[in-house]
Amino acid sequence: MQSNSLTGRHALVTGAARGIGAEIARTLADEGAVLTLLGRDREALKRVADSLAGSGHGVAAADVANPQAVQAAFAEARAARGPVAVLVNNAGAAESAPFLKTSFELWQRMLSVNLTGSFLCAQAALPDMLDAGWGRIVNIASTAGQKGYAYVAAYTAAKHGVVGLTRSLALEVARKGITVNAVCPGYTDTDILRNSVANVVGKTGRSEADALAEFSSVNPQRRIVQPAEVADAVRWLCGAGAASVTGQSISVSGGEVT
Repeated sequence: MQSNSLTGRHALVTGAARGIGAEIARTLADEGAVLTLLGRDREALKRVADSLAGSGHGVAAADVANPQAVQAAFAEARAARGPVAVLVNNAGAAESAPFLKTSFELWQRMLSVNLTGSFLCAQAALPDMLDAGWGRIVNIASTAGQKGYAYVAAYTAAKHGVVGLTRSLALEVARKGITVNAVCPGYTDTDILRNSVANVVGKTGRSEADALAEFSSVNPQRRIVQPAEVADAVRWLCGAGAASVTGQSISVSGGEVT
Protein backbone atom coordinates (compact mmCIF):
# COMPACT_ATOMS: atom_id res chain seq x y z
CA MET A 1 0.00 0.00 0.00
CA GLN A 2 1.40 3.41 -0.97
CA SER A 3 1.99 6.07 1.66
CA ASN A 4 -1.22 7.89 2.50
CA SER A 5 -3.20 5.53 0.27
CA LEU A 6 -6.29 3.75 1.55
CA THR A 7 -6.69 1.48 -1.46
CA GLY A 8 -8.49 -1.69 -0.41
CA ARG A 9 -9.52 -0.34 2.99
CA HIS A 10 -13.16 -0.27 4.06
CA ALA A 11 -13.95 3.10 5.65
CA LEU A 12 -17.21 3.81 7.46
CA VAL A 13 -18.26 7.44 7.96
CA THR A 14 -21.22 8.38 10.13
CA GLY A 15 -23.33 11.46 9.49
CA ALA A 16 -22.14 11.41 5.88
CA ALA A 17 -25.21 12.75 4.10
CA ARG A 18 -23.98 16.35 4.00
CA GLY A 19 -21.44 18.87 5.26
CA ILE A 20 -18.23 17.64 6.87
CA GLY A 21 -19.24 13.98 6.69
CA ALA A 22 -19.91 14.06 2.95
CA GLU A 23 -16.61 15.88 2.34
CA ILE A 24 -14.73 13.31 4.41
CA ALA A 25 -16.33 10.52 2.38
CA ARG A 26 -15.23 12.18 -0.87
CA THR A 27 -11.69 12.64 0.41
CA LEU A 28 -11.32 9.04 1.59
CA ALA A 29 -12.79 7.74 -1.66
CA ASP A 30 -10.21 9.79 -3.55
CA GLU A 31 -7.58 7.97 -1.44
CA GLY A 32 -8.89 4.65 -2.74
CA ALA A 33 -11.04 3.55 0.20
CA VAL A 34 -14.37 1.80 -0.29
CA LEU A 35 -16.98 3.66 1.71
CA THR A 36 -19.99 2.84 3.83
CA LEU A 37 -21.98 5.97 4.60
CA LEU A 38 -24.04 5.63 7.75
CA GLY A 39 -26.86 7.90 8.88
CA ARG A 40 -30.61 8.18 9.22
CA ASP A 41 -31.47 9.45 5.72
CA ARG A 42 -30.78 6.57 3.36
CA GLU A 43 -31.73 8.48 0.21
CA ALA A 44 -29.47 11.44 1.02
CA LEU A 45 -26.64 9.04 1.84
CA LYS A 46 -27.15 7.23 -1.44
CA ARG A 47 -26.86 10.47 -3.40
CA VAL A 48 -23.48 11.11 -1.80
CA ALA A 49 -22.35 7.50 -2.30
CA ASP A 50 -23.25 7.66 -5.98
CA SER A 51 -21.07 10.76 -6.38
CA LEU A 52 -17.91 9.24 -4.93
CA ALA A 53 -14.83 8.30 -6.90
CA GLY A 54 -14.23 4.59 -7.30
CA SER A 55 -16.76 1.80 -6.94
CA GLY A 56 -18.33 -0.52 -4.40
CA HIS A 57 -19.55 2.19 -2.06
CA GLY A 58 -22.78 1.76 -0.15
CA VAL A 59 -24.96 3.05 2.66
CA ALA A 60 -26.41 1.81 5.94
CA ALA A 61 -29.27 3.47 7.79
CA ALA A 62 -29.13 3.77 11.57
CA ASP A 63 -29.48 6.14 14.49
CA VAL A 64 -25.97 6.09 16.00
CA ALA A 65 -27.43 6.38 19.50
CA ASN A 66 -29.35 3.10 19.13
CA PRO A 67 -27.16 0.10 20.09
CA GLN A 68 -29.16 -2.50 18.18
CA ALA A 69 -29.38 -0.33 15.05
CA VAL A 70 -25.63 0.33 15.12
CA GLN A 71 -24.78 -3.35 15.40
CA ALA A 72 -27.16 -4.21 12.55
CA ALA A 73 -25.76 -1.44 10.34
CA PHE A 74 -22.17 -2.53 10.92
CA ALA A 75 -23.10 -6.14 10.17
CA GLU A 76 -24.71 -5.00 6.91
CA ALA A 77 -21.65 -2.93 5.99
CA ARG A 78 -19.24 -5.74 6.88
CA ALA A 79 -21.17 -8.29 4.82
CA ALA A 80 -21.15 -6.00 1.79
CA ARG A 81 -17.65 -4.53 1.92
CA GLY A 82 -15.57 -6.55 4.37
CA PRO A 83 -14.08 -5.71 7.76
CA VAL A 84 -14.07 -2.06 8.79
CA ALA A 85 -10.54 -0.62 8.71
CA VAL A 86 -11.33 3.09 9.13
CA LEU A 87 -14.08 4.61 11.26
CA VAL A 88 -14.90 8.31 11.20
CA ASN A 89 -17.38 9.25 13.91
CA ASN A 90 -18.81 12.41 12.40
CA ALA A 91 -22.53 12.22 13.27
CA GLY A 92 -23.46 15.03 15.61
CA ALA A 93 -25.89 17.79 16.46
CA ALA A 94 -25.77 21.09 18.31
CA GLU A 95 -28.54 22.80 20.26
CA SER A 96 -28.19 25.94 22.34
CA ALA A 97 -29.94 27.15 25.48
CA PRO A 98 -29.00 29.04 28.64
CA PHE A 99 -27.94 26.57 31.31
CA LEU A 100 -31.04 27.01 33.47
CA LYS A 101 -33.22 26.48 30.39
CA THR A 102 -31.35 23.38 29.29
CA SER A 103 -33.90 20.63 29.68
CA PHE A 104 -33.01 17.08 30.61
CA GLU A 105 -34.25 16.02 27.17
CA LEU A 106 -31.89 18.46 25.41
CA TRP A 107 -29.01 17.29 27.62
CA GLN A 108 -29.72 13.66 26.76
CA ARG A 109 -30.02 14.39 23.02
CA MET A 110 -26.62 16.07 22.97
CA LEU A 111 -24.95 13.25 24.88
CA SER A 112 -26.66 10.56 22.82
CA VAL A 113 -25.77 11.68 19.32
CA ASN A 114 -22.41 13.31 20.01
CA LEU A 115 -20.88 11.01 22.62
CA THR A 116 -22.83 7.76 22.93
CA GLY A 117 -22.90 7.43 19.13
CA SER A 118 -19.11 7.60 18.96
CA PHE A 119 -18.83 5.04 21.76
CA LEU A 120 -21.23 2.58 20.11
CA CYS A 121 -19.67 2.85 16.66
CA ALA A 122 -16.14 2.46 18.02
CA GLN A 123 -17.21 -0.69 19.87
CA ALA A 124 -18.77 -2.04 16.67
CA ALA A 125 -15.71 -1.33 14.51
CA LEU A 126 -12.88 -2.20 16.88
CA PRO A 127 -13.04 -6.03 16.66
CA ASP A 128 -12.33 -5.86 12.90
CA MET A 129 -9.33 -3.62 13.50
CA LEU A 130 -7.97 -5.83 16.27
CA ASP A 131 -8.28 -8.89 14.02
CA ALA A 132 -6.43 -7.09 11.23
CA GLY A 133 -3.77 -5.54 13.46
CA TRP A 134 -4.46 -2.18 11.76
CA GLY A 135 -7.10 0.49 12.09
CA ARG A 136 -7.89 4.17 12.20
CA ILE A 137 -10.58 5.78 14.34
CA VAL A 138 -11.13 9.51 13.90
CA ASN A 139 -13.71 11.23 16.07
CA ILE A 140 -14.99 14.57 14.81
CA ALA A 141 -15.23 16.56 18.01
CA SER A 142 -15.16 20.37 18.06
CA THR A 143 -13.28 23.26 19.60
CA ALA A 144 -16.15 22.87 22.10
CA GLY A 145 -14.27 19.75 23.19
CA GLN A 146 -11.21 21.86 23.94
CA LYS A 147 -12.69 24.99 25.54
CA GLY A 148 -15.99 26.30 26.85
CA TYR A 149 -18.71 28.22 25.05
CA ALA A 150 -21.64 29.95 26.68
CA TYR A 151 -25.19 28.70 26.04
CA VAL A 152 -24.15 25.27 24.74
CA ALA A 153 -23.29 23.48 27.98
CA ALA A 154 -24.75 20.15 26.88
CA TYR A 155 -23.02 20.16 23.50
CA THR A 156 -19.73 21.28 25.06
CA ALA A 157 -19.92 18.57 27.73
CA ALA A 158 -20.59 15.93 25.07
CA LYS A 159 -17.68 17.06 22.90
CA HIS A 160 -15.34 17.14 25.92
CA GLY A 161 -16.48 13.56 26.45
CA VAL A 162 -15.51 12.68 22.88
CA VAL A 163 -12.02 14.04 23.50
CA GLY A 164 -11.74 12.01 26.71
CA LEU A 165 -12.96 8.87 24.96
CA THR A 166 -10.37 9.44 22.23
CA ARG A 167 -7.51 9.72 24.70
CA SER A 168 -8.47 6.66 26.72
CA LEU A 169 -9.16 4.36 23.78
CA ALA A 170 -5.93 5.43 22.07
CA LEU A 171 -3.95 4.18 25.08
CA GLU A 172 -5.79 0.85 25.15
CA VAL A 173 -4.97 0.03 21.52
CA ALA A 174 -1.60 1.76 21.17
CA ARG A 175 0.24 -1.54 20.64
CA LYS A 176 -2.39 -2.99 18.32
CA GLY A 177 -1.62 -1.06 15.12
CA ILE A 178 -4.65 1.15 15.70
CA THR A 179 -4.67 4.91 16.15
CA VAL A 180 -7.49 6.93 17.68
CA ASN A 181 -7.60 10.68 17.23
CA ALA A 182 -10.03 13.58 17.36
CA VAL A 183 -10.36 16.43 14.88
CA CYS A 184 -11.77 19.56 16.48
CA PRO A 185 -13.16 22.07 13.97
CA GLY A 186 -14.02 25.62 14.86
CA TYR A 187 -17.08 27.24 13.29
CA THR A 188 -17.40 25.46 9.93
CA ASP A 189 -19.56 26.12 6.88
CA THR A 190 -22.22 23.49 7.62
CA ASP A 191 -25.94 23.25 8.30
CA ILE A 192 -25.21 23.53 12.04
CA LEU A 193 -23.58 26.93 11.53
CA ARG A 194 -26.28 28.10 9.14
CA ASN A 195 -28.94 27.14 11.68
CA SER A 196 -27.04 29.02 14.38
CA VAL A 197 -26.84 32.12 12.19
CA ALA A 198 -30.57 31.89 11.48
CA ASN A 199 -31.23 31.58 15.21
CA VAL A 200 -29.24 34.75 15.93
CA VAL A 201 -31.04 36.61 13.15
CA GLY A 202 -34.43 35.46 14.44
CA LYS A 203 -33.75 36.38 18.05
CA THR A 204 -31.89 39.65 17.58
CA GLY A 205 -33.06 41.07 14.26
CA ARG A 206 -29.45 41.47 13.14
CA SER A 207 -28.52 40.85 9.53
CA GLU A 208 -27.23 37.47 8.41
CA ALA A 209 -23.89 39.07 7.51
CA ASP A 210 -23.53 40.59 10.98
CA ALA A 211 -24.41 37.30 12.65
CA LEU A 212 -21.92 35.39 10.52
CA ALA A 213 -19.23 37.98 11.29
CA GLU A 214 -19.78 37.37 15.00
CA PHE A 215 -19.10 33.66 14.56
CA SER A 216 -16.03 34.23 12.39
CA SER A 217 -14.63 36.79 14.84
CA VAL A 218 -13.57 34.07 17.30
CA ASN A 219 -11.26 32.63 14.63
CA PRO A 220 -7.94 34.56 14.66
CA GLN A 221 -7.91 34.24 10.87
CA ARG A 222 -11.35 35.92 10.88
CA ARG A 223 -12.96 33.33 8.65
CA ILE A 224 -15.18 30.28 8.69
CA VAL A 225 -13.50 26.88 8.37
CA GLN A 226 -14.36 24.94 5.20
CA PRO A 227 -15.41 21.25 5.32
CA ALA A 228 -12.59 20.31 2.95
CA GLU A 229 -10.05 21.54 5.53
CA VAL A 230 -11.51 19.23 8.17
CA ALA A 231 -11.60 16.35 5.69
CA ASP A 232 -7.94 16.84 4.81
CA ALA A 233 -6.97 16.51 8.48
CA VAL A 234 -8.90 13.24 8.58
CA ARG A 235 -7.20 12.04 5.42
CA TRP A 236 -3.77 12.64 6.95
CA LEU A 237 -4.66 10.89 10.21
CA CYS A 238 -5.81 7.83 8.25
CA GLY A 239 -2.61 7.61 6.23
CA ALA A 240 0.67 5.82 6.86
CA GLY A 241 2.45 9.07 7.64
CA ALA A 242 0.39 9.54 10.82
CA ALA A 243 1.05 6.08 12.27
CA SER A 244 2.73 7.60 15.34
CA VAL A 245 -0.03 10.13 15.95
CA THR A 246 -2.62 8.83 18.40
CA GLY A 247 -4.66 10.16 21.30
CA GLN A 248 -4.49 13.67 19.84
CA SER A 249 -7.11 16.39 19.49
CA ILE A 250 -6.19 18.38 16.41
CA SER A 251 -7.78 21.80 16.29
CA VAL A 252 -8.82 23.03 12.84
CA SER A 253 -9.82 26.51 13.91
CA GLY A 254 -7.47 29.15 12.55
CA GLY A 255 -5.64 29.34 15.87
CA GLU A 256 -8.70 29.70 18.11
CA VAL A 257 -7.32 26.87 20.25
CA THR A 258 -3.55 26.69 20.61
